[in-house]
Amino acid sequence: MALGSYRVYVVTTLLGLLTSGCGRGTSQPSAMPESRGASAAPAGQATKVVTLSEQMMADVKVEALNEKSLPQLLTTTGKVEFNEDRMARILAPVSGQIQQLRVKVGDTVRAGDTLFLIHSREVATALAEHFESRKDLDLAEKTHAMTKDLFEHKAAARIALQQAENDLAKAKARVLRTTETLRALGVEARETEPYKEVSALVPVRSPLSGTVIERPVTEGQFVQPDSNALVAIADLSTVWVLADVFERDLHLVEVGQKAGVSTAAYPEQRFVAHVARIGDAVDPATRTVKVRFLVANPEGRLKAEMFASIALFLSESVRALTVPPQAVFTEGGRSFVYVRTGEREFVRRQVEATADDGSLKVLSGLQEGEQVVSNGALLLRLQEDRQVANN
Repeated sequence: MALGSYRVYVVTTLLGLLTSGCGRGTSQPSAMPESRGASAAPAGQATKVVTLSEQMMADVKVEALNEKSLPQLLTTTGKVEFNEDRMARILAPVSGQIQQLRVKVGDTVRAGDTLFLIHSREVATALAEHFESRKDLDLAEKTHAMTKDLFEHKAAARIALQQAENDLAKAKARVLRTTETLRALGVEARETEPYKEVSALVPVRSPLSGTVIERPVTEGQFVQPDSNALVAIADLSTVWVLADVFERDLHLVEVGQKAGVSTAAYPEQRFVAHVARIGDAVDPATRTVKVRFLVANPEGRLKAEMFASIALFLSESVRALTVPPQAVFTEGGRSFVYVRTGEREFVRRQVEATADDGSLKVLSGLQEGEQVVSNGALLLRLQEDRQVANN
């Protein structure tokens, strides 16, 4: 072989070896990620079996899942308000000065209790006129009786008797007028009380039993008989919840339907309610209708302006699996339960569930007949952590 041809052969061979070597170097890394991806467990799936001892099993309660007939619910949100049918805003009946203010915000009062007194010149004037009219009436009655007696004995003219009768009628009318004036001012007419003992104090009483929720007035303040409430009283044994129901769901709502109300402040308590009134207009912006719920509030836990969740019980029912709330625990924003796989063996299972009148309705992750831990999930979590640590 000629020297030139040999050099060409060597160079060609070396280039082929380098090219094949580079190809093997670039092909190996592409296979490694595929191997790692095939061996990784799907996110959220736990295959670790948790084994309990016989002693631990005594602290665990297991229940078999069965479908139950549950009422179909229509859920919405609303806001708590005072029951205006059981609420009173006390206005000043007359102008005057507040005296003997006896209540403050938070006090409980009964119907008929005196809240405060108002010292009023207007009342003093009306009382004086009333007692003057009573005196005039007494004099007119005596004059009429005497004139009538004289007329019957032919000692007085008929015109005198008619004048006495006219004066008596005017005196009676004046007494009636002054009595009604006092009644309008909230004062009882005391016919036998002498003028010097007339009291200009007007008692203002509560028209219902309840709790004082507002009291902007203070002792000694001068007030006028306008629309500004001096004291507001509400019966808190019931409250209203005003909720928005979409126009498309309005056909499912009827007055008298039962509902359950829950709040963030008391998530474990469901307050009994029913539909009291359905609004007459649709909000053009939200396409919703206001629905008023009357809610029992025996312990006074529901406060005005609280946000509330309402579950309206419809007449129809659905079949669904349910689990007790204590069976479900949350980790990393996901919900899990422990499912029994052996006599003393359990695995955790991711589930989706929603609250449904004291229990959780299972949406996915469980099947009828499976046994779940309804009490003791915390013990299983601790045991699972120990087993993971030991491995």
